[in-house]
Amino acid sequence: MERLPDFTAEQIKKIAESDAGMQLFTLLQQTHGDQLQVAMDRAAAGDYTMAKKAMASMMNSPQAMALLKQLRGKQNG
Repeated sequence: MERLPDFTAEQIKKIAESDAGMQLFTLLQQTHGDQLQVAMDRAAAGDYTMAKKAMASMMNSPQAMALLKQLRGKQNG
């Protein structure tokens, strides 16, 4: 699996507010709600290693991968 890139706070905000970012968040809520909440709780507590591990397993669906591709294109563009 691909390594997820590290983002600055400003990049995360832009991603979260983008159409693809909102679609990805909605998809993850619908398909992995409890796991997403655990990842968010870990990140809020400062445990970014465990948050990343929790998120990585959720990104395997074709829909999530397609949205990540869109987000990478916008981040690099």
